[in-house]
Amino acid sequence: MHILLIAPYFGGSHRAWAEGYARHSRHRVEVLHLPARFWKWRMQGGAVTLAERARKQFTASDAPDLLLTTDMLNLPAFLGLSRDWLSDTPVALYCHENQLTYPMAPDQKRDLTYAMINWLSMLAADRVFFNSEYHRADWFEALPRLLKHFPDFTHVHRIAAVEAKASVLPVGCALTRLNRARTEAKSDDDGPPIILWNQRWEYDKAPAIFFRALDALVAEGIDFRVALAGSNVRQQPEEFEAARERLGARVIHYGRADAETYAQLLWSSDIVVSTARHEFFGIAVVEAAYAGCFPVLPHRLAYPELVPPAHHGRCLYGDFDELLSHLRWAIHEIASARALASELRASVARFDWAVMAPRYDAALAAMLTDEITT
Repeated sequence: MHILLIAPYFGGSHRAWAEGYARHSRHRVEVLHLPARFWKWRMQGGAVTLAERARKQFTASDAPDLLLTTDMLNLPAFLGLSRDWLSDTPVALYCHENQLTYPMAPDQKRDLTYAMINWLSMLAADRVFFNSEYHRADWFEALPRLLKHFPDFTHVHRIAAVEAKASVLPVGCALTRLNRARTEAKSDDDGPPIILWNQRWEYDKAPAIFFRALDALVAEGIDFRVALAGSNVRQQPEEFEAARERLGARVIHYGRADAETYAQLLWSSDIVVSTARHEFFGIAVVEAAYAGCFPVLPHRLAYPELVPPAHHGRCLYGDFDELLSHLRWAIHEIASARALASELRASVARFDWAVMAPRYDAALAAMLTDEITT
């Protein structure tokens, strides 16, 4: 099968996902993309440029068998501009995130234009895939409120049909690539346990709560080290700079890490923490858990789907006091935390592309025969 994968915002996790699937699929997957900048303009105008490029690349006689596109595309616009050569080509929409329930920064107000692009794209698609059950449920819970916001002719009656063609297809992750950096650092290192932050340095990951927890551990005299990795698009991440100064020699890494250094940090660290306000999947946590980090995660968002239910009580927290309790236990009982992390590694390995690519292949191939096999 020939698949055209359209990625209007080709960067970060979107790029890794597109390239990962193209590399591991048994189908022929071609990626059509635009640079990862100006995300609002990508959603508003990207469809025009991508339709122009697709038209130059394909004709009606050699059109792909299926389109797979991300939620950053205005799908109805793209299809309208391509109807003369696309004909009845089936379309799958993959939702990495959505612009309806993604949390706004304190100084921002939500523009419903982009949520409506998401909704209209879902209406136009033949199948809709969400990256987690949390994301799927979150969207459909909020959707009626969006549609009822408008004065008349709302589309509420269409929700059930879209929900019926929606299902969950987790993100594929390039986990086995981390294996070449594997070390025995966790068991051989006699130093204090290493707490890892490997997420974006942005408001939706709530780093202030993370640093508040570390400060509390310091005040209690608990010994640990910390690695502060992850991407940063801000020029001056003030809370990180301030924390670096307060934590001093405890900080063993600060700032963005190249691929090799990042992989080594994953294998060397003992505990990975999330304090996120938003997470539709959690690639960074999956990568850390695969490398043997004990996860301390909020009992909300998509995180309960990453950890087997039997370990929710030890790994997931409900409030700040519970966050501190889990961190204390993991540091004081580091041998037990490492043993549990070893068990969890096998669980998150199910997200590697070696497992996920066949699931994608089957789900997309089934669209050609109108079968549901996800």
